[in-house]
Amino acid sequence: MRLASLLVSASFAASALAHYTLPTLIVNGKSSGEWVNIRRTNNYNTQAPVQDVTSPDFTCYTSETHATATTAEVAAGSSISIKANGPMYHAGVVNVYMANAGGNAASYDGSGQKWFKVYDMPPVTNGGSSISFPGADIDTITFTIPKSLPSGEYLIRAEHIALHSASSFGGAQFYLSCAQVKVTGGGSGSPGPLVSIPGVYTGNEPGIKINIYYPVPANYTMPGPAVWSG
Repeated sequence: MRLASLLVSASFAASALAHYTLPTLIVNGKSSGEWVNIRRTNNYNTQAPVQDVTSPDFTCYTSETHATATTAEVAAGSSISIKANGPMYHAGVVNVYMANAGGNAASYDGSGQKWFKVYDMPPVTNGGSSISFPGADIDTITFTIPKSLPSGEYLIRAEHIALHSASSFGGAQFYLSCAQVKVTGGGSGSPGPLVSIPGVYTGNEPGIKINIYYPVPANYTMPGPAVWSG
């Protein structure tokens, strides 16, 4: 029995180590600590990804934790980061979305057609000879809050899409989390295009259902809307 228990524990540990979460917000170089300004996701222990892009968990992955977080104050135009709990070693791409929380980030569940993309990190292709992923083996996603973004409270949703098993439908792995922020000193921009999450992807997009190994993709199309930079 003891051996069986040890094997189960080892298997669970190996599974957890194979994946990652995105628990930490960094503002002005200062880390908030894990799950302080970012809502604790269901996978905080298992580190398992979301693979169903139509699931309610595709928004902020909190159907079990029902978590909210402390809302951090950030200045429009500033650079902030979301840090993983280890290297995001899978070959993949990064997207960062924001959504206006209607004045209260803590109570907003992310529903509605309110999300817009503020950052992405695509792969580098050269016509089919090779493909490389700047989003692999990093542990921090750094981006800029658009200077013209109107002041107010927002959710920030970061996702790392792991593509190593994405050749079949549902094979892409989404590692994601949502931070709560209050943007100050903003402008009068109109963010867009606006999308719903879930709803932004079907799972059949060429950047989500893709074999990255053979034949080597000659090009790559980032899933989701264009980046709004203000």
